Amino acid sequence: MRDLNSNSAAMSEELLAWYDVHARAMPWRVGPADRAAGSYPDPYKVWLSEVMLQQTTVAAVRDYFLRFTNLWPTVSDLAAAEDAEVMAEWAGLGYYARARNLLKCARVVASGFSGEFPDNYDGLLKLPGIGPYTAAAIASIAFNRPETVLDGNVERVMARLHDIHDPLPGVKPVLKERAAELTPSQRPGDYAQAVMDLGATICTPRNPACGICPWRDPCAARSAGTAAELPKKTPKKPKPTRKGIVYLAKSAGGLWLLERRPDKGLLGGMLGWPGSEWSDAPGPNPPFEAVWQEADGEVRHTFTHFHLILRVMTAELPEGFNQNAAQELIPHRDFRPSSLPTVMRKAFDLYQGL
Repeated sequence: MRDLNSNSAAMSEELLAWYDVHARAMPWRVGPADRAAGSYPDPYKVWLSEVMLQQTTVAAVRDYFLRFTNLWPTVSDLAAAEDAEVMAEWAGLGYYARARNLLKCARVVASGFSGEFPDNYDGLLKLPGIGPYTAAAIASIAFNRPETVLDGNVERVMARLHDIHDPLPGVKPVLKERAAELTPSQRPGDYAQAVMDLGATICTPRNPACGICPWRDPCAARSAGTAAELPKKTPKKPKPTRKGIVYLAKSAGGLWLLERRPDKGLLGGMLGWPGSEWSDAPGPNPPFEAVWQEADGEVRHTFTHFHLILRVMTAELPEGFNQNAAQELIPHRDFRPSSLPTVMRKAFDLYQGL
């Protein structure tokens, strides 16, 4: 097995040669051949894709990205968009604080930087919603800065390459040091994407394809036979289960009653059904007095930190209902279930099945 420390430059070159042939095609990416020919990534698209990809898969993000860039081709276009429209287009992608920070960041870039993203890590890190990973990814991929990009794929590759058995998340600083040792000064943007592609397509969580890996020879875990068990992770605590009630109401004239959630908190800023708190024993909280009927079945949904079980109550919305400031009456012809968060759409689907 080759000495990793003395062969970092050669290893980076090997990975880049592999990437030149096997790079994944993505709508936000400039491939290695086009980049070599002088095409450069749009920092707006790199930023947008990185924000969307947090806690989400490439497959889930692709259509959202294409829709966003069709509606808002530049960061200034996004900055000028209505909050509610952006939140509606984000619906279903989850982690809705990302969408709120997306708008904040777009508006800072549009107003404070004339629509141009800072071209370095420190400048990017000062923008709303951009943390260390995202700043490094944008600086590297969009501006070809030799920053160390460490996502879940790269963590897995580094843990196996060096046969590191200390568990995540505590071992992150060590994995970042190992990743930094391999980050080249030449083509750092392509390299960052190459090592992420390696983790996504070959050094996969299960059944890694070690036999066709460009780093199979220097990989310490492959040599030790421990690749499949790495990286190790500190066991997570079991998620608690909370309960809640949602109230679906439509008038005889076809008006749906929805409620916009507060900007802060879970599903912040999103439209959804009026409802109770989410707790161990939620009390009823109907939006108006009526004979509410409980739908057969229940809605089950899992958030990052807890499981949720919702009861669904239905009633006819009285004509002339006066909504409060947080509520909206939406005509049936304008109602888009797809604009609801996933958990709220599940409640609508249960209602539709009655």
